[in-house]
Amino acid sequence: MIRAKNIFKQFGDNEVLKGIDFTFEAGKNNLIIGQSGAGKTVFLKILVGLFEPTKGEVWYNDFNFFELSKSQLREVRMDVGMLFQGNALFDSLTIEENIRFPMDMFTKMTTKEKNERVDYCLERVELEGINNRFPSEISGGMQKRVGIARAIVLKPKYLFCDEPNSGLDPKTAITIDELISSITVDQNITTLINTHDMNSVMEIGDNICYLSKGKLAWQGNKTEVMESNNESLEEFIFASPFLKKLRAKALGKQ
Repeated sequence: MIRAKNIFKQFGDNEVLKGIDFTFEAGKNNLIIGQSGAGKTVFLKILVGLFEPTKGEVWYNDFNFFELSKSQLREVRMDVGMLFQGNALFDSLTIEENIRFPMDMFTKMTTKEKNERVDYCLERVELEGINNRFPSEISGGMQKRVGIARAIVLKPKYLFCDEPNSGLDPKTAITIDELISSITVDQNITTLINTHDMNSVMEIGDNICYLSKGKLAWQGNKTEVMESNNESLEEFIFASPFLKKLRAKALGKQ
């Protein structure tokens, strides 16, 4: 679990975040959504420790993140996995070497243990046997799955995903959503997903944090989204005529 308590963030005279309180729960797909400029990326960077809040606290279970010693901070960071928007794979390394990189950096595992863990993670994302290929030799969707494999290689308690479906076709995006969701549930991970993808909201939105103008404007789940009377949320979620019709149809059946 990760708790954001009264988070403010100011850059000069620009107050980007204005007192956000939200709890991201273990074993659930926690989504951060909102229009461009709402503060999503800044909020995510504070939660993962890349920015310090101007005011407020971030708790990882029983630890106040910004009050940890260097040794404690290292331990917490070992429990964090990151799936970057652009995959951030090393072009000069093979798929196996990319996935093994965190283990080489942060563990004293034997070569045999590392290889076994790489094979497991590739199997988990349904990419067995591509160990010796390079990122340029596989598709964008496969690269995203390699990114997931690397993100979970150290068995994280917390998984941060920044726009995981960016640049993917709808079918592949659904596959990535399902994969992240199943890993989250199976391993009881606290997963945070920063996304613009409305399909993600409707399919895997277990716990949704909707930001508007730097404030927490709504919270709920994918079912409650359909029933919300929040005008700002409705304008954001149901911007397309198709989704408006889908919502009207769903509400009409109740």
